[in-house]
Amino acid sequence: MAVTFSSLADVLAHGFDEVIDVRSSAEWLEDRMPGAISLPVLDNEERARVGTIYKQVNPFTARKLGAALVARNAAKHIEGPLAEKPGGWRPLVYCWRGGQRSNSFAMILSQIGWRVEVVAGGYKSWRGLVVKALYETAFPSRVVLLDGNTGTAKTGLLPLLKARGVQVIDLEGLANHRGSLFGAMPGGQPAQRGFESALAMEVARLDPSLPVVIEAESSKVGDLRLPSELWRAMRAAPRLEIDAPRGARAEYLARAYADMVEDADRLTAVIDRLRPLHAASVIEDWHRMVATGAHVALADDLMARHYDPRYLRHRERIGAAQETVAVEGLGPQDLEALADRVAARVGAL
Repeated sequence: MAVTFSSLADVLAHGFDEVIDVRSSAEWLEDRMPGAISLPVLDNEERARVGTIYKQVNPFTARKLGAALVARNAAKHIEGPLAEKPGGWRPLVYCWRGGQRSNSFAMILSQIGWRVEVVAGGYKSWRGLVVKALYETAFPSRVVLLDGNTGTAKTGLLPLLKARGVQVIDLEGLANHRGSLFGAMPGGQPAQRGFESALAMEVARLDPSLPVVIEAESSKVGDLRLPSELWRAMRAAPRLEIDAPRGARAEYLARAYADMVEDADRLTAVIDRLRPLHAASVIEDWHRMVATGAHVALADDLMARHYDPRYLRHRERIGAAQETVAVEGLGPQDLEALADRVAARVGAL
């Protein structure tokens, strides 16, 4: 039996014990349904091989080979990852468009006695729901932007606000990027589609009657584009700006970017990417700070010469924030108190 999902809320409430993606690992890595595990019935090379035969020889020969490969790979999965599943286990299976791969695997599982079903339309139906939610439907909640100069702990405030019952969406967390030239994270960024799927599920979980706090970003986080409806809502949103002394911000950045400051070669390479924007003497000053471990001083000077002037020009274009919250320090206790103040103001903006 095929299961049809008409909304993202349906996906959140699917009720199956496991969601199994039987597409190739390359397809799964790019994007997948929430929580899906990868049990490919054709690996990357096998899928390419069957596709070539389908086009260059004939469909019958391709289907015959595909059936043999699917049966062989299904046996590996049953004897491996699925070996300990109980008799009442209820999996949901999908492939690219709900066709032969998912139905073949589901038939084999059903013969064992498992209560298996497939996704009608496969991954393409899931992707259609994501596109509809992010590109064709107005953003459901009122957005409040958390703004402020570089180093004002905006990202760090988001989980503290969430702990206080405030709705938040952490775009940098979903994008696995800190949103600046120095913002690359271990593991790299997800594919655009994977980012959008994760974002769509965050949107589906929102209570439309409550505001949602989102960190002020450009239209891209690293290399990933923000979907049009979210970007439209962000551009129209009120902004609450965090104001902190540059010295406090420099100390915070040195802590927040510990992975970067511990890798002198990586830090130096990123600074070199600023050469088109700054004099050679400035770049050399920053290199000397890296070499001597003067990371707080480096963060301070980068803000003074590079980030703060750019933020000032941006603020002159978009206008002042609706409200500013000033704080003297950005240590752990300071952030807890700041989160209390911001949470109290979000509903009033």
